[in-house]
Formats: sequence, structure tokens, C-alpha cells
Amino acid sequence: MKLEQGVLYTKSHEWVKEEDGAFVIGLTDYAQSELGDLVFVNLPEEGDEITVGEPFADVESVKAVSDVYAPVSGVVSEVNEELLDAPERINESPYEAWFVKVKDVSEKEELLSAKEYEAFVESEKE
Repeated sequence: MKLEQGVLYTKSHEWVKEEDGAFVIGLTDYAQSELGDLVFVNLPEEGDEITVGEPFADVESVKAVSDVYAPVSGVVSEVNEELLDAPERINESPYEAWFVKVKDVSEKEELLSAKEYEAFVESEKE
């Protein structure tokens, strides 16, 4: 499991990074490896509001369709449309294949450091 420095994590396996006043959100390396080869991704539209703890996107692998949960509440300011044509980028580079950027953030989920997330994943495996 690859972890990225300067990134925070959720217990539902999303990563979050603050960048230029926006929160960038993606799927962790652990999540993509558990899901297997991703074949489809469904993303929100720019201007959509997302709510902490609620699904804002979904990914489809050869195994299953899985929701992606919002770690923050706010307005989607940018969508990574490249993922719509190439969802496999999430498997190849999960920390570069961001889903959305969110601005006007009003609420944040409790986020984990890389060390805390690693301990959480290990405890889930037991």
C-alpha cells in the first residue's frame, strides 16, 4: 500500500489535499487495489454541492460498483474529466488521478494522517 506525504485520508478510503484554497479529492491506493481494474467512473458536475459523508461519485471495477464519499462539504469547482475516458489512471497513479476540487468548504470529516490511515487499514484486515 502506497501512501502519499502531505495528504490526509478518510476511513472510507478517499484522500484529500489542500491546494490553492481548494480541497482536491481522490481514491487511495489501498482502495483501488481492493477494487481491481477500474472500467468506469461517474463524477459530479462543476458547480454541484457535495456533502460530507455522502456519496459524490462512483467507480466501477470488474468486481463491483462502489460509491466514493465526500470528506468535505462544499462546491465542486473543477472535475477531472480525463478520468471519464481513462478510469484506469486511478489504478496506475491514484494520488495523481484526482476526482474533483472543492471550494467554499463548510465542513470537514475527521481526516487521518498517513500513519493513522495505515493503522486503520491494518486494523480492518484483522
